[in-house]
Amino acid sequence: MLCAHTVRRLKPGTFEQFREGFGPPEEAAQQGWVRFHMLRNVNDENEVVTFGFFDGTLDELNASQSRHDYQSRVDDIAPLVESVVSNGIFEIVESRTTEGATA
Repeated sequence: MLCAHTVRRLKPGTFEQFREGFGPPEEAAQQGWVRFHMLRNVNDENEVVTFGFFDGTLDELNASQSRHDYQSRVDDIAPLVESVVSNGIFEIVESRTTEGATA
């Protein structure tokens, strides 16, 4: 399982535009993407973390991003972004879930 993870600093007042304009297309869920999250820092409303989990290889993830034109979505939200703090693909090496947790 892989996790695509990005931390962005948004320009002030652009969060709602970013939220509406960024995220995976619905059909991505049928092609290896199992979950997407968008987080907003409670102490800094302009810091946003996005990450998604992909059940497949790095080559399959890259092919999926190409097929779903991920770069165009990144380009579309670029005017809203002040900086990218961190960006990468991470291999999940351990995962724990608390029994009975709903998240």
